[in-house]
Amino acid sequence: MGLATPQPIRTLQRNLYVKAKEEPAYRFYSLYDKIWRKDILRRAYQVAKSRKGSSGVDGVTFERIESEGAAEWIGRLQGSLRTGAYRPQPVRRVYIPKPNPSYAVPQIKWP
Repeated sequence: MGLATPQPIRTLQRNLYVKAKEEPAYRFYSLYDKIWRKDILRRAYQVAKSRKGSSGVDGVTFERIESEGAAEWIGRLQGSLRTGAYRPQPVRRVYIPKPNPSYAVPQIKWP
């Protein structure tokens, strides 16, 4: 991909990985505070942009974000995540037609 993950994020990833491996029964109930870290949001933005991600259900594109200022947009996102004001829009369900629907469900014949 060409983007090097910053060391603080690698450290967080490694610590979470080690904890999960050492204690398989451990449940991470509170990871929300890790999501709104500015370095995490900045990294997620860089990765999505480098992979040529498309806009979400809100229709906001990378071009629009950068015209408004990516740093300011990330700051506003961080604030709304931190305060709990962020409310994602519902995702639109799209059914993908299958070429041969009868093949998807095998018919079992009992003797």
